Amino acid sequence: MDTIKSAANYVSESIQGTGAEASKEANKQVAKDNDAKLTTRATAAKDALVDKKDEHAHDVKADVYKEQVKH
Repeated sequence: MDTIKSAANYVSESIQGTGAEASKEANKQVAKDNDAKLTTRATAAKDALVDKKDEHAHDVKADVYKEQVKH
């Protein structure tokens, strides 16, 4: 039962990590857009940093669950 739970958590964390990565990349593009307002660009840059942190956290959790499935 624990293996199934760990596998489900692994999938969930992997999906969330991928979502954070996509959001990070979108925010990076907005931050680089010279046609956007400065405040919009600054907010997007800040959001990209938060997304990067979230991506890393989800990736670490996914790796932990992946190891639990192996054992």
